[in-house]
Amino acid sequence: MNTSYQKPVVVAEVGCNHKGDFEIAKTFIRTAKEFCNVDIVKFQKRTTHELLTHEEYHSPHPNPMHSYGDTYGEHRKFLEFDLDQHRELKRYCDELGIGYGCSVWDITAAKEILSLDPAYLKIPSATNTNQELLSYICAHYSGQIDISVGMTTHQEENAIVELFEKKGRAKSLVLYACTSGYPVPPEDVCLLEIQRLIKTYQSRIGGIGFSGHHNGICIDVAAYTLGAQIIERHFTLDRTWKGTDHSASLEPDGLRRMARDLRNVYKALRYKNQEILEIELPQRKKLKWKKRA
Repeated sequence: MNTSYQKPVVVAEVGCNHKGDFEIAKTFIRTAKEFCNVDIVKFQKRTTHELLTHEEYHSPHPNPMHSYGDTYGEHRKFLEFDLDQHRELKRYCDELGIGYGCSVWDITAAKEILSLDPAYLKIPSATNTNQELLSYICAHYSGQIDISVGMTTHQEENAIVELFEKKGRAKSLVLYACTSGYPVPPEDVCLLEIQRLIKTYQSRIGGIGFSGHHNGICIDVAAYTLGAQIIERHFTLDRTWKGTDHSASLEPDGLRRMARDLRNVYKALRYKNQEILEIELPQRKKLKWKKRA
């Protein structure tokens, strides 16, 4: 029995890779469950007018070829699903037997998604310093609360943990090592941040995760062996699709292989339970050197 490592939880982060198309979003869920065999499929919810100033809303998208509107605000609104659509996505997840998750970026979004009682709730790196949002979730959500710490200082990290401690919710908190780039080159993934988070916070909080925006899948296995209990990766059906996140996302076969490899590593991370395993006995009898008389 493996007593050192928990079975990895694999989260497929769809985000806005559905391109604002509800049927494509449902295809993501079905593919994540039936082909990739992951534990949770995650979307996101933003309230555009709460997050953007008037100037930001009416400014052009910084990368126009990936924009779904004439302004950045229109682009963001185009990619948003309303509460009824999220309710249907959750219902479809329940029907297929996969966890529905969501990142909430603001209090209005949090109120809406919490009304659905999601299996998995996350605060993105972008809004993890919004203490009003964190306080609201601490008060109104009884489950595990996951927070990425990309583009976050150590002082800001500690403020998050202290807030959760003051609210009596620290053991519900999972912090995710993360580098906020799309995609992130290997040298900027900084995997040893996982061990820093473990050393600094493991005794105070509920756990440590890893949110990766890199290419390939070997880094995720390393993240798990370093102590990340939850592995989250951006997920797309086609990396050539319009949108800035697709290039940092795994296509279905990549996600499937990553989930398979993580679970196989979990099985392998153990000591022998006897000096010679049963599987070795026939080989020992046939191959082991013996001194001849």
